[in-house]
Amino acid sequence: MNIVVLDGYTENPGDLSWDGLEALGNLTVYDRSLISDDELIKRIGDAEVVLTNKTPISKKVIQTATHLKYIGVLATGYNVVDVTAAKEQGVIVTNIPTYGTDAVAQYTIALLLELCHHIGAHSDSVKNGDWTNSKDWCYWNYPLIELSGKTLGIIGYGRIGQKVGEIAQALGMNVIATNGKADESTTNEETLVDLETIFTDSDVITLHCPLLAENEGFINTENMSKMKTGVLIINDSRGQLINEQDLTDALASGKVGGAALDVVSKEPIEANNPLLKAKNIIITPHIAWASKESRLRLMNIAVENVRAYLNGQPMNVVNG
Repeated sequence: MNIVVLDGYTENPGDLSWDGLEALGNLTVYDRSLISDDELIKRIGDAEVVLTNKTPISKKVIQTATHLKYIGVLATGYNVVDVTAAKEQGVIVTNIPTYGTDAVAQYTIALLLELCHHIGAHSDSVKNGDWTNSKDWCYWNYPLIELSGKTLGIIGYGRIGQKVGEIAQALGMNVIATNGKADESTTNEETLVDLETIFTDSDVITLHCPLLAENEGFINTENMSKMKTGVLIINDSRGQLINEQDLTDALASGKVGGAALDVVSKEPIEANNPLLKAKNIIITPHIAWASKESRLRLMNIAVENVRAYLNGQPMNVVNG
């Protein structure tokens, strides 16, 4: 059986091993596949199993790659695959839902703390000689924000959202959240509110929801107008959840006091993205998930997903 990994470099730039997958079939790994559908079809060839992270697999590819029986998405989000077409062709699609919970939650809090203290900017200021030349023993170039007593609104209260909430509560924050699929066994009912309450009552809003047709661009001028002036917005979920021009404008006006984004609508970020010139913003290159520990878990679960498929008991199926 042939196995093809379409874009393996971000998962494993050389510090992990592909041995687990190699034990299951004839493995071919491509660093990346920034190519047309026709070229992708040739690259897939007669593979039965294909693994992808961000390489789109379209209806055309699925219908043409006649040996294809299994697509494993090396991520939690699976919008890069036409899952409807896959189901029609009898192709199983799986994802990896749990690998990055701790890493992404930790990174979310890191972004929040950076927004509150501007640690990097103050360190650069010291290295540039500003403290050496200061008349005072202490100075700050940005307002410093204490989180204790403030309200964190979490949109998407699954595993990651709940972990973020736990850490925020340890910092003394009040946590409210919205998610129709929240696990009630681990959720305090007082935490769950509607989306409008998140918008109106939160000092900080953090996004941990999947991208759906109904929420694309929902962080927009209309909904930001409902938020507190100076609200902080964090997104390490999906970039398309935010209307980027609207956020740029809200940052310029001060309606939004700061934003920290690990994702944007098109990645890599385009040179004309308005966020690159926005005020009070942190943008990082989609790395919340990418600790070595997290990537190792991803790799191990990917292997188990393929093994389960080969044993006739597929798990983590998203188009069943």
